[in-house]
Amino acid sequence: MGNTIANKDMIDKIIKIKQELGNQLVILTHHYQRKEIIDLGDHRGDSFGLSQKAAQDENAKYIVFCGVHFMAESAAILAKDHQTVQIPDMNAGCWMADMADSYLVEKAWNDVTAIVGENIVTPLVYMNSDAFIKAHCGKNNGAVCTSSNASKAFEWAFKKRKKIFFFPDEHLGRNTGNHLNIPANEMIVWDPEKPLGGNSEQDIKKAKVFLWKGYCLVHTRFTTDDMKAMRKKFPGAKIVVHPECTQQVVKASDAVGSTSFIVKYVAQSQPGSTIIIGTEINLIKRLAMEYPDKNILPLKDSLCPNMYKINLKNLLTCLENIGKTNIVTIDEAIKKDAFIALENMLSL
Repeated sequence: MGNTIANKDMIDKIIKIKQELGNQLVILTHHYQRKEIIDLGDHRGDSFGLSQKAAQDENAKYIVFCGVHFMAESAAILAKDHQTVQIPDMNAGCWMADMADSYLVEKAWNDVTAIVGENIVTPLVYMNSDAFIKAHCGKNNGAVCTSSNASKAFEWAFKKRKKIFFFPDEHLGRNTGNHLNIPANEMIVWDPEKPLGGNSEQDIKKAKVFLWKGYCLVHTRFTTDDMKAMRKKFPGAKIVVHPECTQQVVKASDAVGSTSFIVKYVAQSQPGSTIIIGTEINLIKRLAMEYPDKNILPLKDSLCPNMYKINLKNLLTCLENIGKTNIVTIDEAIKKDAFIALENMLSL
């Protein structure tokens, strides 16, 4: 029982601070957060939706982002001068974002432009990346994109230049390319561990899309075998997956889309239907609770340990030290360039 009492006590304290600060405080919660955190938020959504919310809220002096570090950084890039962005746990990182190290990205970019020439490649960077990569992108007239608008971003980029360098998620990049019917032999993977990313100069000249070798641990755990097993068990079910899954899994699914897409897909499906979802487990559990008239099942239990680092205890500590601790700060020069890339996205 102790735990529930302690939790209730923390929740009461959080609600009290929220009431005291009123519209000076806004708490943003990502879809993958645990239920008790979501319940305390002012807005929930995917990283894109929440960044927009952060950009639109003029009144808020304090933005507390319950999500992983790159998301809080994006909010800080878009924040106005009078706003501070805080994150309950500074160590809530993202493995995928860490796979695109700033030095290696810079090197890859220089390698490619040395071979194909300047002004031939548009960098597109997935929201799941650190501020430096977003700044690199802004500096080179690129844009940030999310899984909700990756196709639009690709089309926008191709109107500007012949080629795209996509960081840091190979799978989202490939699935988007497949969706736009870019031939497989015109999409090449760039492995930063290898010279020229493991490609020949010829490959680089021919390629339309360079895919940085990065991936999400949550979404690459799903396999086509998992899907076969679930289809056997639930023959009438629909399987919906996130585009950070491998192309094999995406091709074998009934629908694919961002976190917000998955939420809508479930909301719009018929009562009594069975939906099997390939994404983070906290979201699936919550959807199952919100739609008891539907059978909502995980394709496999896959948890994001970084999202899970945010809890009642560190949220409360963050709010008790509002404007003081765990402030997400970004170097002004980086902020300026990254802002361009995010603005390009918001204008898509």
